[in-house]
Amino acid sequence: MPTSAPPRRLHYAWIIGAITFLTLLTTAGVRATPSVLMVPLEREFGWSRASVSFAISINLLLYGLIGPFAAALMDRFGLRRMTLLALSAVTLGVALSTQIKSTWQLVLFWGVLVGGGTGMTALVLGAMVANRWFHQSRGLVMGVLTASSATGQMIFLPALATVVSRSGWRPAVLLVAGVCAILIPLVGLLMRDRPSELGLLPYGASPADELEPGVKADRPFLLALTALWDGLHSRDFWLLAGSFFVCGLSTNGLIGTHLIPACMDVGIPEVKAAGLLAAMGLFDLLGTTGSGWLSDRFDNRVLLSCYYGFRGIALIYLPFALRDASWGLSAFALLYGLDWIATVPPTVKLAAEAFGRARAGIMFGWIVAFHQVGAAVATYGAGTIRSVVGDYQPAFLASGAFCLATAAMVLYIRPNGATAESDPETEGLESEPMAA
Repeated sequence: MPTSAPPRRLHYAWIIGAITFLTLLTTAGVRATPSVLMVPLEREFGWSRASVSFAISINLLLYGLIGPFAAALMDRFGLRRMTLLALSAVTLGVALSTQIKSTWQLVLFWGVLVGGGTGMTALVLGAMVANRWFHQSRGLVMGVLTASSATGQMIFLPALATVVSRSGWRPAVLLVAGVCAILIPLVGLLMRDRPSELGLLPYGASPADELEPGVKADRPFLLALTALWDGLHSRDFWLLAGSFFVCGLSTNGLIGTHLIPACMDVGIPEVKAAGLLAAMGLFDLLGTTGSGWLSDRFDNRVLLSCYYGFRGIALIYLPFALRDASWGLSAFALLYGLDWIATVPPTVKLAAEAFGRARAGIMFGWIVAFHQVGAAVATYGAGTIRSVVGDYQPAFLASGAFCLATAAMVLYIRPNGATAESDPETEGLESEPMAA
């Protein structure tokens, strides 16, 4: 008599993906928090919009610049250790920010400490998990992990805005710190560095598959700087980094930071404005997950061109939407929300094709650094424009124009890693095979 086949066990890669999703979701909530704090800080301390924006721009800048070094440190010391260190720094920085009395303290606690901590759990973490733990469905997994940012925004912003309106900004900040603290033991218990630690192959891989070796860097900072040097000599790197600069300029730096204050400028209550951002997060959850699915099947350059084009149209429309809060903002939320960070999965795929999966995490880390430089420029620039002109409209229109130009630029990226060369041997690196 035939015997029934043993039940298939859940591959541990999905557990790693789930804990990574929760980590990125929580840190996304932390990064979204300043949008509901900007006006209360102005009112309590009398600070200008530009002064508060400067601290947030430092946060976004460090978030990006630490990414490539964090990727190298994760290769050297492991995903679990670096994620625990990052969450501890974020928890401490957020909690201490409740004691601020001057702008330099806001820059130190929220700009430097929180920015550095979130930088170690940036999109680089998702890219490394997707490339290290998944052989199949990598684009879909990256889409879901990227969508965690939208999910965090969707969960945190309405709750934080309600707490701020009822109890003030300090209880809202302590709520964020508490959520980060709860996540620390969960990461320590479940996170693992590589499939080989558990005697596994990446999800979807078989012993016959040719897998790229895992890289363990003895000198992680040298590895990160060497990767940047190689990238600066690659046209595809400049195209990817330049497009991601505009991505950051038009998302985190502008809409993520200034949409709620812009809504309040035209009389829309803070809680309602936060609900608008949360709705955009819901649409983005669908759009980014769908983008991951599409990135496994279609030309990623064409996808990026469409995404940036639609985003540019939405941003040019935004000043007119703010004049009609009934249906105009709803239309903007739908069009922009579906597109918010849908650019990430195609960019990750193109970076892996151009530079190889073994170095995809570090190279994508540098591309994300350009993203956050753009975000920092938009955060401080839009705040300054608002302080000088009294209106956000020039910032919205300029950002939309940049997106339309980028829609044409990304089509010049070479397809299917046509310029990719075999990964150079870097002094001080040791290769460890990903074996079962």
